[in-house]
Amino acid sequence: MNDILTYSVPCLFGLEGLVGDELRRLEQENVRVENGRVLFDGGVEALAVTNLRLRMGERVLLRLGAFPVRSFEELFQGVRALPLEDYLPKDAKFPVKGHCLNSRLHSVPDCQAIIKKAAVDRMGRHYGLNWLPETGALYQLQFSIMKDVCEVFLDTTGAGLHKRGYRAVGNDAPLRETLAADMVTLSRYRGRDFFWDSFCGSGTIVIEAALIALNRAPGLSRSFSAQSWGFVPNSAWEQAREAARAAEFRGEYRILGSDIDPSSLGIAVSNARKAGVERLIRFEEADATKRDLPAEKGLIVCNPPYGERMMEQRSAQRLYHALGKHLRFADGWQKFIISSEPEFEHYFGKQADKKRKLYNGMIQCNLFQYTGGRNAK
Repeated sequence: MNDILTYSVPCLFGLEGLVGDELRRLEQENVRVENGRVLFDGGVEALAVTNLRLRMGERVLLRLGAFPVRSFEELFQGVRALPLEDYLPKDAKFPVKGHCLNSRLHSVPDCQAIIKKAAVDRMGRHYGLNWLPETGALYQLQFSIMKDVCEVFLDTTGAGLHKRGYRAVGNDAPLRETLAADMVTLSRYRGRDFFWDSFCGSGTIVIEAALIALNRAPGLSRSFSAQSWGFVPNSAWEQAREAARAAEFRGEYRILGSDIDPSSLGIAVSNARKAGVERLIRFEEADATKRDLPAEKGLIVCNPPYGERMMEQRSAQRLYHALGKHLRFADGWQKFIISSEPEFEHYFGKQADKKRKLYNGMIQCNLFQYTGGRNAK
């Protein structure tokens, strides 16, 4: 096995630069930003650090190799040439999943079957086995075939990095934790400003804000697939966890989550408690279009209901209008509002200083940034 490995971090489209910056802050090597992902190099220690501490990436994939494919035979031979035995023990469980795009090979089930066959052939030859038991730890193989080039990965993460472990349940329109962290990061919140989510729902945005203010690693309360892998020493995880805890801040922060729905607030309080940040966040029942501003200035970062999901579109548009009217003179507040409504600025009554295209699941949205002339990232 090489001492220096190549990793790939898939991320939401449009946020690759933020994930690249995050990896550089974590002192990872040779960070390369591409469409939909960020690549970097490092040893097995990097695998532990990034799984524990990345806020905005979706998972950490270890790249085993890349090669051109124009036929199923090339796919079989390319996979069989990979040094799988450097990573997978003879009892490894290694299912295969992936995708094909703009390539001559476009049948995902056929590609899965061929990659599996080639991996079994390689492993069987190396270990001298006619049959592989697959009774051991999970080593999820992933492939990407794009423009006639195949890349093969091991998924080191398991359940996606957005699953921090604090949100057992959500309300009717949950916001992915990684997207919430993206929004908080784009607002440049560092714990000094008053932070308010006036449509807090199940509390994801304010919880991510509290974790960012504390500089708490989001993966501390969960486990990862690679923790059961033989080539990743336990000491790598122990050292990464110890360093993450040592990097935490202490302080008191002004974070408010409000919502008109009391049942959502109950979920938010429970989630904040699971995340260990309940003492840092104040929750209250309030109508975002009527509640007085809680301070003279601060940050509003929120995810109002979308017409596609929770309300009829016209009702959502009326809500945006009422919210804009209520916040018309809130000049001391910078506002970061995500919405899928293409005419949001019209209904809100003010053009954003900047818009950033984001995806909430499969829904294309914009983050409308009202910064009072401040240059938004």
